[in-house]
Amino acid sequence: MDEIKTKPGYYDFDRSLIAPCGMNCGTCIGYLREKNKCPGCRTYSADKAVSVRRCIIIKCVNLEKTTSKFCYECEKYPCKRLKQLDKRYRTKYKTSFIENLTMIKEKGIDSFLAFESERRTCPHCGSVLSVHRENCLICAKN
Repeated sequence: MDEIKTKPGYYDFDRSLIAPCGMNCGTCIGYLREKNKCPGCRTYSADKAVSVRRCIIIKCVNLEKTTSKFCYECEKYPCKRLKQLDKRYRTKYKTSFIENLTMIKEKGIDSFLAFESERRTCPHCGSVLSVHRENCLICAKN
């Protein structure tokens, strides 16, 4: 696994968990749950939820043309689907995939992983904070 080291007590995210759209799959409730666990967007598996398997971003032919395999490098960036997804996540979950992609492009994946480790590690118990929940899944604190 290609991980970076973060501050002691912070969770280390693997770069393979960062989806082309900028989502950190390691913080997704589908990845964190015990039953029917999703392996992440970049992993090809029948275990994925139908919605993830049907995702037009991961199947995008323009994405295949990029060197980075991130949407920011696409000639159509940001496309209609990414804008819709970004708006939904900014509104419901207070995170922006377009901001994530900008950070990855400008500062590199390692800086983004360190940033994610700080903002997505529970300060109370050290477990991963899901982007889809307000409270920690383990200790229930926020």
